[in-house]
Amino acid sequence: MNKALVLHGPNLNLLGTRQPEIYGHETLEDINNALFEQAALGGWEVRCRQSNHEGELIDLIQAARLDGTAAIIINPAAYTHTSVAILDALNAFEGRVIEVHLSNVHRRESFRHHSYVSLRADGVIAGLGSQGYRAALEAVMAGGR
Repeated sequence: MNKALVLHGPNLNLLGTRQPEIYGHETLEDINNALFEQAALGGWEVRCRQSNHEGELIDLIQAARLDGTAAIIINPAAYTHTSVAILDALNAFEGRVIEVHLSNVHRRESFRHHSYVSLRADGVIAGLGSQGYRAALEAVMAGGR
């Protein structure tokens, strides 16, 4: 069975209550449950993890190199704009990488317009809310390993 890892970066555990005018009303649990259902229908296994800690996200990326994970879907949140370390970890991962952002980062503050993760990502989805995660998983499942 193909496996995908979904990584949610800092503050995404607050979805549904933190700035819903930007990030929507769905909770992280709502998003993850939709992904579990979608993956099951497509014959995939999906694991979802959230961390407010850069090192933990890096550890999860590194572990995915060795456990047969075919793809990583990552919303690095604020680490998008600051983390060369996450970029380096993703560069060591041989599967597909899709970067997801709930909001359209290009319509926001200028510092949000730069993404280190995009330098490695095979695709970037921004501004579709939680639907962006589902679109990323659909793309991953269609593309295989």
